[in-house]
Amino acid sequence: MASATGMPENPEVEAHEEDEPLLGRAGDVSQQEGKGIQFNFFIGTAVIAQVGIWLLAATIWASIFIHPLMLFSAHPVRRHMYTVDHILANWGFELLNSAGILLMTQAILVLQPTHTPRQKKQGTNVHAVLNLTGILSLIVGLIVIEINKGSHPHFTSPHGILGLITYCFLVVQALIGVTQYYAMGLYGGEVKAKSIWKYHRMSGYLILVLFFATVAAATQTDFNKNVLHIKLWAIIITSLLVLMGVIPRIKKQKLGI
Repeated sequence: MASATGMPENPEVEAHEEDEPLLGRAGDVSQQEGKGIQFNFFIGTAVIAQVGIWLLAATIWASIFIHPLMLFSAHPVRRHMYTVDHILANWGFELLNSAGILLMTQAILVLQPTHTPRQKKQGTNVHAVLNLTGILSLIVGLIVIEINKGSHPHFTSPHGILGLITYCFLVVQALIGVTQYYAMGLYGGEVKAKSIWKYHRMSGYLILVLFFATVAAATQTDFNKNVLHIKLWAIIITSLLVLMGVIPRIKKQKLGI
């Protein structure tokens, strides 16, 4: 509410209202002054997201480490279907991809509760480091699997096509995210750079959904059906848990709502 002078009648109340998440009251998922940024990983519904993403990662890791090592298996069908190099490459790909998605989820969670200039600066730096590490993990995983494929067809399955689309979006997202914050001059100054932040946030949530869809599609590949045996229902449930933890913490004003 503004007075006749155009100034807010109660700046503190207005600022409080601008910190309202999609679900809950204003301030419910805000970083408190004097509290370390590490608490951002667990504020509000973030606990649900943490349970979901760690269960998703554990599901993938368990399928690799708990099952008998297929490269030493005497199973005739599996031995003829996959070479040792192929199995190891796929294991590396799955481990690196799941680690990348885990890190990028943490990058979202750590930044969401920030609301003061100091918090936003610190949160953005941590967000950038986590995202960069996650992206490097994903890229290394992609390189490993593509080198192993050799002359075989690339990006032909629904999983491969969806994964390629997601990777392309991710690269563009990362480039824009880094430059719009650390090189604002490329956009004509701070005001213009900040004007597209909301689109960067929206696309970030979309990419997270795309990654979960890609993992779900991976459960339908022949390699998963014959070797890893990761269940589609497990990926769907854990992905939904992450989204149930992330979406309610979205700040309305950060998306221009």
